[in-house]
Amino acid sequence: MTQQTELRRTLGVFDAVVIGLGSMVGAGIFAALGPAARAGGSGLLIGLALAAVVAYCNATASARLAARYPASGGTYVYGRERLGEFWGYLAGWAFVVGKTASCAAMALTVGAYVRPGQAHAVAVGAVVLLTAVNYLGVQKSAWLTRGIVAVVLAVLAAVVVACLGSGASDATRLDVGLSDGAGGVLQAAGLLFFAFAGYARIATLGEEVRDPARTIPRAIPLALGIALCVYAAVAVAVLSVLGAEGLAGATAPLTDAVRAAGAPGLVPVVRAGAAVAALGSLLALVLGVSRTTLAMARDGHLPGVLAAVHPRFRVPHRAELAVGTVVAAVAATADVRGAIGFSSFGVLVYYAVANASAWTLSSSVPARALPLLGGIGCVTLAFALPVTSVVAGALVLAVGVVAYGVRGWVRGRT
Repeated sequence: MTQQTELRRTLGVFDAVVIGLGSMVGAGIFAALGPAARAGGSGLLIGLALAAVVAYCNATASARLAARYPASGGTYVYGRERLGEFWGYLAGWAFVVGKTASCAAMALTVGAYVRPGQAHAVAVGAVVLLTAVNYLGVQKSAWLTRGIVAVVLAVLAAVVVACLGSGASDATRLDVGLSDGAGGVLQAAGLLFFAFAGYARIATLGEEVRDPARTIPRAIPLALGIALCVYAAVAVAVLSVLGAEGLAGATAPLTDAVRAAGAPGLVPVVRAGAAVAALGSLLALVLGVSRTTLAMARDGHLPGVLAAVHPRFRVPHRAELAVGTVVAAVAATADVRGAIGFSSFGVLVYYAVANASAWTLSSSVPARALPLLGGIGCVTLAFALPVTSVVAGALVLAVGVVAYGVRGWVRGRT
């Protein structure tokens, strides 16, 4: 590609790790523990461990592939290069459609925390603000993400200290079991896996990372390891205060936990932290979706005008504006926070393609072990999700397959 169509490589290891953390340590940790506890009961921590294992396999596959193919688009590019055009397209479709809905949901989450009565208006304002930041260059986005991650980690540390340091904390509540059966634990793992998925943002930004063959394989496991430590600490702290049953019944698990721990003064702090975390997730999501949109537009799967790169800021400005416009429109007119279960299904399909792509990198048994385990884990967790999520996800993928077929038929006729 010519220089005018390339993005600018400005991100080092630190910024890549921060962007990954901004995606993972987002609003999910403030909300995912409750549904996971309802699904897995006392097996919540087992579910967290399973999700971490699958995430590690996926992260390893993504790191190897990103080092080989340091271009925007992530698994869309890997699937296309290793498995063929269709599989790359399927991964890209699942990511763009699913994550666009996630963007709108995160925007509405910001609105719900900042000003509940005007959630839609605040959501649109948040999308406009972050689209403007992204438009000015990925380095500006990285700087903003640094501040967001620092605030969120400080809030989560306060929650952990308040819970574990209170008299309400009881280690017996951490007893691990299978009260809801193996199926419940797998479903909990599937729900918690969604919170780990942000490390893919590092791979989708592969064209904007300095020395990607060295930086990406270091940044992805670092970000994942830090996120796992944070999730484990928060889960243990909240469980020690609320127990599995109390956590399952909590609508706002972290605020309920600090209140039960005798620290009601932290409740508004936690709420503010959740709003900031949702903002960070939204920022990283828009970055990832716009870069995958750029890659698909370059190959003609989306309108070619979206492949343009700004001559000064060296960002996919038209793709960013298009994504921002769609997300703002959805956030202004609909409440999709409870209707994005298919996003979890889509992201697991996305990583299944990544693992299948990594499988082809080497013929040695040891090198293929992790991609095989990761692929099996993705498929298992995808179909362990609630039936509504599986059906919605399958329908979204089917629409993408039909669109691909129609496009191929039209090409053949011309």
